[in-house]
Amino acid sequence: MDKNTPQKVVYIEDDPEMIDLVTLILSRRGFEVKGAHGGRQGLDIVLQESPCVVLLDLMMPDMDGWDVYHQLKANPLTASIPVIIITAKAQAIDRVLGLHIAKVDDYISKPFRPQELLDSIDKVLRGNAA
Repeated sequence: MDKNTPQKVVYIEDDPEMIDLVTLILSRRGFEVKGAHGGRQGLDIVLQESPCVVLLDLMMPDMDGWDVYHQLKANPLTASIPVIIITAKAQAIDRVLGLHIAKVDDYISKPFRPQELLDSIDKVLRGNAA
């Protein structure tokens, strides 16, 4: 990938303020963020943009985040894109389900520190490049 081309991130989230916050954090690090308001729009944007990583909320009104995740992984065009879950569902069981059962690439609980998000993206991108 050309070093001058920003890496694309798609954030699928039903809260516009969260999308704005994450866009602010990541754009300062040179990422291009595309926000999707809900799961259906998110799936369309991921197909259009082919991002380096997808950030995904679990609780959305139009389509559950797990449904979005399974559709991404079932599609050969999007199956290899790393997915980081960002959610307020912070119980240990949700984390176990996400990381060990569903095999998401990482799991961040809201609220999170900006550095936590950046570290997570760095980790999954390094892991994907290996």
